[in-house]
Amino acid sequence: MALAKPKRASGFYLKDNNWYCTTGLPSDLTVEVDGLFFHLHKFPLMSRCGKIANILDKSQDTHEESFKIKLPEFPGGPDTFLVVVKFCYGVRVELSSKNIVAVYCAADYLKMTEEFGEDNLLAKSDTFLHKNILRNWKDCILSLQCSDPVIRRAEKLKVVSKCLNAIAMMACTDPSLFGWPMMMYGSLQSPGGSILWNGINTGARIRSAESDWWFEDISYLSVPLFEKLVRTMKERGMRPENLAGAIMYYSRKYLPGLGRWQGGQGGKSRTFTSFSMTSAAVDQKVLLESIEKLLPEKKGKTFCRFLLGLLRVSMILGVSNKCQESLERRIGMQLDLATLDTLLIPTYSDSDTLYNTDCVERIVEHFLSSGKNVTLFSPSSFDLETSPSSGPLRRVSRLIDNYIAEIASDVNLKPEKLRNLAEALPDSSRSLHDGLYRAVDIYFKAHPWLSDIEKEKLCNIIDYRKLSIDACAHASQNVRLPLRIVLQVLFFEQLQLRTALGGYAHVFDGESGPVGATTNPNDVTGTGQIVRRGGWVTVVRENQVLRVDLEKMRSKVGELEQEVSRIKQEVHKVTKSSSSLSSPRFLVRKLGCKLLPRASDAQADVIESVVPSPRASFDQAHSSCHSRHRKSFSLL
Repeated sequence: MALAKPKRASGFYLKDNNWYCTTGLPSDLTVEVDGLFFHLHKFPLMSRCGKIANILDKSQDTHEESFKIKLPEFPGGPDTFLVVVKFCYGVRVELSSKNIVAVYCAADYLKMTEEFGEDNLLAKSDTFLHKNILRNWKDCILSLQCSDPVIRRAEKLKVVSKCLNAIAMMACTDPSLFGWPMMMYGSLQSPGGSILWNGINTGARIRSAESDWWFEDISYLSVPLFEKLVRTMKERGMRPENLAGAIMYYSRKYLPGLGRWQGGQGGKSRTFTSFSMTSAAVDQKVLLESIEKLLPEKKGKTFCRFLLGLLRVSMILGVSNKCQESLERRIGMQLDLATLDTLLIPTYSDSDTLYNTDCVERIVEHFLSSGKNVTLFSPSSFDLETSPSSGPLRRVSRLIDNYIAEIASDVNLKPEKLRNLAEALPDSSRSLHDGLYRAVDIYFKAHPWLSDIEKEKLCNIIDYRKLSIDACAHASQNVRLPLRIVLQVLFFEQLQLRTALGGYAHVFDGESGPVGATTNPNDVTGTGQIVRRGGWVTVVRENQVLRVDLEKMRSKVGELEQEVSRIKQEVHKVTKSSSSLSSPRFLVRKLGCKLLPRASDAQADVIESVVPSPRASFDQAHSSCHSRHRKSFSLL
């Protein structure tokens, strides 16, 4: 059986677990590194390596011809030690971005300083680092990628910090200031993605005009290095929106579940370099807890969506309570920028409910206690689509009302949960309670087994004075509401109607006065035209026609007032009759027979189609008389 040929490397070859030198001289020194044995000679190593020289000096008393040395935890392992050995033997070695950090650490470990030879390996490594690595974007990234096995020693030697500072400086600097020929990418770009200068590969990275050109490149770094790089960029003055963009890109790359709630905004490749290395191995739980600490204290619509996605993933991964509470606090500071789809956080525990209402309730509490200290991102970097006409509190109230209406169909949702969410916001946050009424009606529809007492307790969250005319019209015919609630709705509805009628009468009385009473007599011409300072405004008033119209309107108001008084009398009779109270449908029939006629049968009740009530039949017969005084109401 033929034996395989030994592996040779510039005067050295590997056989089994042993490296041998091809000089032909017998070995007098054996060095063990991670289970591999290097059969070498004393003089080449002693003349360059201070550590090996000290070990051999202490072993001279043994008078042994061959010495054995074990180097535990050697930086870079056997591959890096082979580079050191070749350097000591005068064999040409090639330093690169992939081995420079390990060689630098190995040279420091073996004390290969100028004291043990001029132009020693430590000095060569330092020169190569500053002249070739720190001036090149791609080489800095690759050097940091390969520094994980020796990261502790590299940090002590300031190699990592030098690379991080170089990357941060290049990322923070305007690409147009680098002086490279940026206008001729087609003829100056090499296949590897670098810039060619007079046909020579400079290794310089082609930079995009966009501010996110470096997101993909730094995403190859491990979590600790990425965290250090972000902090370094922050110290260098990187804009918060750029830092947030890099964090979001890195998170979407290594947290696959995050892309489900980001609206299809997955990370796309923005790199112009050609990296031959794979992505870093990432512990998702460690990543999320590290990312949370790096997030800036800013607010934006896209950023809020990202935070809500992080919160969902954090519940799945089971991060620490401190991390989850911090995410909830950050979301609460910008809850007015959230959307309903992102706020519907499922329950990932053993709870019976579909959605995590406790989490949303805590977020609302953070919103109310956050104040106004959080500033916005730059609009050019993060889309900020908010309505300037409505304040944050009003936007949050509408969001929560829609949220309650969405979760109300959950059959396992307790009334207390719905009530707590509704009462989490102050009364001043809602100018209308139509949204709450809609949510409560959906809840009653999904929970038909609730008793009238439970329904009445839940209906107490609604202020019927803040219901619109249409909402009152719908509620007065809603068979799902308890009888006492219907009576309250009818009462407040009549108050609103009386107030509205009084307002109309006041307006008409004001307009019925003579024209000359409100104008300067000197400004009125003989033809009825009024002269004003801004120019001539022709006002043709037919006094006789106006008087006729006013008389008609007054007669109509009188008829409506008689109708209101008749309804009050019937309400008074119904309250005295105990037999009427025993039949809710009869009571509603008597109260609503002429109160709220509808415009058409097709728009009578949008929430649920029910059997026509006697009141509906009566209203249909009188719709021609009252249709212009009522509108149908649709909540769903």
